[in-house]
Amino acid sequence: MTAGSPADIDARAALYVARMDGDEWSDEKEQELEIWLALDPKHPGALLRAQAAWMTLDRPFQALPMSNNDVGSTHWVGRRGFLAGGAAAVAASIIGGILLSDGASYATDVGEIRRIPLADGSIAAINTASSIEVDLDEQVRKVRIDQGEAWFQVAKDKSRPFIVAAGRVRVRAVGTAFSVRRRSGGADVLVTEGEVELWADGAEGHRVRLKAGSRGFVADNAAIAQESATPSAIDRMLAWRNGKVDLNGDRLDSAAAEFNRYNRRQLVIVDQVIAGELFDGVFRTDDPEGFAQAVTASLGVPIDLSDPARIEIGRRNKK
Repeated sequence: MTAGSPADIDARAALYVARMDGDEWSDEKEQELEIWLALDPKHPGALLRAQAAWMTLDRPFQALPMSNNDVGSTHWVGRRGFLAGGAAAVAASIIGGILLSDGASYATDVGEIRRIPLADGSIAAINTASSIEVDLDEQVRKVRIDQGEAWFQVAKDKSRPFIVAAGRVRVRAVGTAFSVRRRSGGADVLVTEGEVELWADGAEGHRVRLKAGSRGFVADNAAIAQESATPSAIDRMLAWRNGKVDLNGDRLDSAAAEFNRYNRRQLVIVDQVIAGELFDGVFRTDDPEGFAQAVTASLGVPIDLSDPARIEIGRRNKK
C-alpha cells in the first residue's frame, strides 16, 4: 500500500476515528487531525466515510477469542470496550473492511431518509421505503435501485464510470449529482449538477444526455421523455433530502399521495370535489396532520383524526 493511495487514506481516517472515541484523545491529536484534513481534499471525505462506518460498530459485536485461554469462549464488546483493550488499529482494519467492501445493500423504512457515504467518496441520499445495492470495483461503480428513490453526489473518477440501474433504465454519470426514482414502467431522473446519459437496457443505441436543471423519464419500452426545469423546481422535488414536502401549485390529491409515501397514517380525500384544489407551502414529511389542518384552514372543509391509521379530508357524500 503506497502512501497517499485511497486504501492508505481510508486506513488513516479509520484510525483517527477509532482514536477519537477513546479516552486518550487530546488537543494535540485534534490539531494533528486538522493538519491531515488540510493536506488533501480527499481526506475530509475519507473521515466522513470512516465516521459512518464506525457508527455501525455502535451496537455490541462478537469478538474472536483473544488467547489460547479463551478458546471456546467469546466476548461481547462495544466500541469503547474494544478500544479499552488496546485495539484501535484492529478497529481501524475492521472499518477499512467496511469502507472497501465490494458490495453493500441499503434500505429505508417508511418515513426514513438515510444519507450514506460510499467508499469512493460519493454520497447517496436514500428516500423513504427504498432499497439499493452498491457494487464498486476498479473498472466501474454500479448501483441498482430495487425500489424507491435515491439521489447521488458522485465523486469525480473518469476511469470508473458511475452507473445506476432501475429496472431496464440505465443512468451513467462521472462527477455529477442526480436522482433516480423507480416507478411502474420506468424511472424518473432529475439532474442537479453536471450531465448524465440515459438509456434502457437492450436499447443502447438510443441514448439521451440530460444536463443540470433537466428531468427525464425513461420507460421500460426504451422511450425517453425529457424537459427543462428551473433550479427552484428541482430543489422542490428533492426537498425530501431535508425531510420536507415543498408544494408549489400542487393538486390536493397529488400532495396527499406525496405525504402518504412517508407515513403509515394515510391521508384520504373523501370528497373528490376538492381533489383538484391547488396548494403552496413547505411541510415536514412526517406531519400529515399538520398538512390536513392547513387544508381545513384554507378550504374550510372538515378533517377526521379519529382513526390512528388514516386522516380523512373533506365531507363525505350523503347517499
